[in-house]
Amino acid sequence: MHKAGFVNIVGNPNVGKSTLMNQLVGERISIATFKAQTTRHRIMGIVNTDEMQIVFSDTPGVLKPNYKLQESMLAFSESALQDADVLLYVTDVVENPEKNADFLGKVQKMTIPVILLINKIDMSDQKKLGDIVAKWHSLLPDADILPISALNRFGTDILLKRIKELLPDSPPYFDKDQLTDKPARFFVSEIIREKILLYYDKEIPYSVEVSVQSFKEDEKRIHINAVIYVERDSQKGIIIGHQGYALKKMSTEARKALEKFFGKSIFLETFVKVDKDWRSSKRELDSFGYNPD
Repeated sequence: MHKAGFVNIVGNPNVGKSTLMNQLVGERISIATFKAQTTRHRIMGIVNTDEMQIVFSDTPGVLKPNYKLQESMLAFSESALQDADVLLYVTDVVENPEKNADFLGKVQKMTIPVILLINKIDMSDQKKLGDIVAKWHSLLPDADILPISALNRFGTDILLKRIKELLPDSPPYFDKDQLTDKPARFFVSEIIREKILLYYDKEIPYSVEVSVQSFKEDEKRIHINAVIYVERDSQKGIIIGHQGYALKKMSTEARKALEKFFGKSIFLETFVKVDKDWRSSKRELDSFGYNPD
């Protein structure tokens, strides 16, 4: 019998959900940087064999929203509790287990299999890890608890084996050659946004959204036109930099990453525009794909 199911990854910001997702899928699907709140959408990565299909979902880190963008991000995370066949709740060795207790309370009420993953165990010792496991066992007594290091691939093979055991019997939900539910344009905007996260400081990356205006592909090359939206004129100046140097540097790094991702030569044009308060506008957020429905 064929097995298939949705394995959804949830947890607080910066615990390593995206790194874990990329390791499990075997492809670079989600942004994984050292900065919190890098994942804004719910992103699916699909693993196929002849006997099974695992549909992984990476989700934004759980937080108390301060504006509409964060409300949408939380809605993506909460939607992952609704359709999971197996839930992966990711924490690490440094965060407070009772952080975001409201969301944890929803996880505690779930009747599906929950695997509690304690990530970054290379940053801890045996005694501390034992105390953390005991605390989580008191909070989620029915969950499997597995210490891992997603970055070093420690424990991920054991995790995959357990997921396979828990998957329900089902035909596949997607074509067997499909890797993700997202279109090519989505990964263009995510890769550009990742480079902005890496090359700019403070609030700039969190005030930025990227929209792909055109994506034209032939056999040898992809021509991409992308707009980087910011909230203020001062942010536009920082993104562009003196004589356009900062924008050119970031765009060059994005182009290299896109060529690696698509396996083709990329011609990338980037422009910067001001869209005041886009993070608080439902209309703008809908246009950027932040409607969880």
